[in-house]
Amino acid sequence: MKQVSREKKITKSFAKVVAAVTLTAVFLVGCHKDDHEDYPGHPGKPGQIESTVVKGSGDISAQLAEFRHILGDSLNVALPANPAGRREINWDGVPAGFTDPNAFPGDFFNSLDPALPAGRKRGLLCTNNDSSLRVSTKGFIDIDSSYATQFTPFSAPRVFTRLGTNITEVIFKLPGTNTDASVKGFGIVFIDVDDANSTYIEFYEGSKSLGVFKAPIRTGASANSFLGVFFPNNKVTRAKITGGNGTLAKGLKDISNGGTKDLVVMDDFLYSEPK
Repeated sequence: MKQVSREKKITKSFAKVVAAVTLTAVFLVGCHKDDHEDYPGHPGKPGQIESTVVKGSGDISAQLAEFRHILGDSLNVALPANPAGRREINWDGVPAGFTDPNAFPGDFFNSLDPALPAGRKRGLLCTNNDSSLRVSTKGFIDIDSSYATQFTPFSAPRVFTRLGTNITEVIFKLPGTNTDASVKGFGIVFIDVDDANSTYIEFYEGSKSLGVFKAPIRTGASANSFLGVFFPNNKVTRAKITGGNGTLAKGLKDISNGGTKDLVVMDDFLYSEPK
């Protein structure tokens, strides 16, 4: 009787182990199947979060049209803020005093000065409000001459980057105010993505990560890549942008030009109306 009892215990224990392994396998397969996020070396999954991802390279006009429609067909440029629609930044209206070699202020597109026009109040704030932000009309050739044909703008003539690091963070405000806000979707036109794992955006709802999404590499003769993500059930309060795996500097060339780093800059930003 003791032997039979022991065999029953072993059988039950084995069954529990099998059940646990099976449940774990089902859970992992389920997460992989249902998640839309990309994780380039990301140390932890934030869970299953519904999102709509729009991405493309080369001729990105169709992807931009699709994402604009998802964000809202109305392009908002005035105040007070429209409850629907979207905002866009293409850097081309930035005056010469805020372009290379001069630094670009991180609060340029969220000015609180009532005397400034509505175009300076679009509800986007770069948290890196220091001398590292740059807007260039000449593809940053003042930094290194090898960039002369490297960063062809999507919407000419200006492009945007941060020096000293490849990470830029943005937060959202109610346009023209210092009131914290959120968006449902955010997208960027990247210029010259050569490495499939070098350029990505991590989205946050407060301190919670909503996922890391990779930008596609460039295709053909075009330098353009687009990545836009929309979260129907979440609020994006912050976006952490990783552009390439190096930063523009004197003597540092892109991998497509004989260098060792994938150097990437940014052009158009698109996001839903901050609320």
